[in-house]
Amino acid sequence: MVAIVTPFANGEVDRQALKDLVEFHLQNGTDAIIPCGTTGESATLSHREHDMVVELVVETVNRRVPVIAGAGSNNTAEAVRLTRHAKEVGADGVLLITPYYNKPTQEGLYRHFETVAREVEIPIVLYNVPSRTGVDLLPATIARLARIPEIVGVKEATGSISRATEIVNLCGPSFALISGDDPTFFPLLCVGGKGVISVTANIVPHLMAELYDRFVAGDLAAARGLHLRLQQLIKTMFIETRCR
Repeated sequence: MVAIVTPFANGEVDRQALKDLVEFHLQNGTDAIIPCGTTGESATLSHREHDMVVELVVETVNRRVPVIAGAGSNNTAEAVRLTRHAKEVGADGVLLITPYYNKPTQEGLYRHFETVAREVEIPIVLYNVPSRTGVDLLPATIARLARIPEIVGVKEATGSISRATEIVNLCGPSFALISGDDPTFFPLLCVGGKGVISVTANIVPHLMAELYDRFVAGDLAAARGLHLRLQQLIKTMFIETRCR
């Protein structure tokens, strides 16, 4: 799955370039498109731009693969609005980041996500990236949230394999553990992960898709080879700003 970038030209979202990017991914094996994730400039898009990007991606994809719209906010009411909008325009699910800067307690995190799930009936993927947000969604809280039917998975971007293993043990195989940290894509598959929401897939979607396809086909040697081959590119993708 790709956390798709939002292309701009002359200070405005480049609608045609975004549509072309979607088609590029559909032709190169990407299994789901995530507009308005953090790679898609969600922190700096205006509300009008955010809504338009989600609408345009849903329209362009036209049900060919799932669209999981970024809809997170540190404002619970805003997260509800973004999630409701995503559902209304036809997104298949939403990606909800932890409330950044506010640093809520684990109970506060639970209530934030539980409120969104109660208000809007749509599949929700949680997103935990504490190095960016300043707050860590702990495995026990994820397990508690996993009991809510609408909450179907977590994008885990701590880069910790032991953390990922704990989540699988606590939440079981029906809950989707998804890598949010490209270097851990292959290792997370090995401990029960279901895939990746990838930055590097913006550049080489066919290779990220092939790694996954090789793994699920049982060709672990080929999957491991692709994992090793991609590491320098993955490192280069984060040369300006590191996740951790």
